[in-house]
Amino acid sequence: MNEALKTAVLTILHPLVRYLIGQGWTYGALTDALKMVYVAEASRHYGKVTGRPLTDSRVSLLTGIHRKEVKRLRVQLEEHGERPMLRHGANMAAQVVAAWISMVEYTDLAGQPQPLPLRSEASPSFEGLARRVKADMRPRAILDELSRVGVAQEQEGVVHLLRAAYISDLPEDHVAFLGENVGDHLRSAVHNLEGGEPFLERALYFDALPAAVLEEARPELYRMGERLLREAHQRLNATESPEGPQRRLRLGVYYYEEDAAAEPTEEPAAEDEPHA
Repeated sequence: MNEALKTAVLTILHPLVRYLIGQGWTYGALTDALKMVYVAEASRHYGKVTGRPLTDSRVSLLTGIHRKEVKRLRVQLEEHGERPMLRHGANMAAQVVAAWISMVEYTDLAGQPQPLPLRSEASPSFEGLARRVKADMRPRAILDELSRVGVAQEQEGVVHLLRAAYISDLPEDHVAFLGENVGDHLRSAVHNLEGGEPFLERALYFDALPAAVLEEARPELYRMGERLLREAHQRLNATESPEGPQRRLRLGVYYYEEDAAAEPTEEPAAEDEPHA
C-alpha cells in the first residue's frame, strides 16, 4: 500500500468522520455508502478505459465487493442515481445573488449592488436579473427564497440586497453545498495527481501566526476572497456565450484556522539505574 496516499486519505477522512459520528453515522453506515461509490466509479471510469461496459464480475474484481452485491448496487444506481443535487431553489437564488454583485449593470460606480425595481422595461430590474441568469423559476419565487433567508428585501416595489452571499438556513442545503464544493475540490486535486494540464490548486499556509494578527486580518482576507469570486464572475460574463460545447466550472475559496500545535517539551534524559 502506498503509505503517502494512505496518510493523505486519512487526513481527508478525519474531519468527515468526526462530523458523521455526530450525525449518528456508524462505521457500518459509511461502509455501505462506500460500496456504492466503489461500484459507481469502477463502472463509470474503468468502463471508459476499456471502451465497453464492465461486467459485474469485472467490477467485483476491481472493487473487492461480492458480485451479487455489485449487481444489486448497479441496479440501484441505474434506478435512483447516487448524487444528491442542491435544492433547485437554493441553486437559483445563489446564481441570482452572484450575478447581482458582479454584473456591471446591476452595481453602482463603487461596485456595490444597486437596489433594483422588481420589474421595469426601461432600467435593470430584479425580474431582468432572473432572466439574465436564465433562471427557470418565477422571479417572485426566487425573491421569496432570498427574503426568507434574509438576503434580500422588497420595499415598495424595490428589491434591496442585504448580504453579498446567499446562505441558506436549511440543513439539507448546507449538506448539499458540502458535497458540491468539497467534491469538486477533490476532483480538481485528483485530476492533478493523474497528470495532464493542471487545474488551479493552491493554498496559503502558516503554522504559527499570532492570534492577534488573524483577528485583525480575517475580515480583510474574507473580502479578498469575495473580490476574487466577484471579479471572476464579471470576467466570465463579459462576452456573449458562443455556440458550441458547454463545460461546467467551479472556482472556490476556503478559509480555515485553529490553535497551533503546542511545541513539544524536551524530556530530561533518563539516567541509568545503579546496579545493586
